Amino acid sequence: YFIGSSELERMKPSAILVNTARGGLVDTTALAKALQGGEIGFAGLDVFEEEPLDMEHPLWNCGNAFLTSHTSWYSEESVPKLQELAAEEAVRGLRGESLKNRVN
Repeated sequence: YFIGSSELERMKPSAILVNTARGGLVDTTALAKALQGGEIGFAGLDVFEEEPLDMEHPLWNCGNAFLTSHTSWYSEESVPKLQELAAEEAVRGLRGESLKNRVN
């Protein structure tokens, strides 16, 4: 975990934690405890250690947590645009041009 109980304890009560990257970055059990105990103010997550998030997980009982599935980016308009951008990037790569969205 990048964020566990010791990191949460050092946050201000007004802190807002957002994780849209990878579920394993945040100890969600420790996060639920910190939210319920007022150690931090709010959390917004769309990724979890185990997906889908178990319905018995204590995060579901946190009124100060906004939880969504990892498909929050989705809309009918976004899919064709994402496909177009991916194809343009592939063409750039095949032409030997510099990539806009390079990941190493």
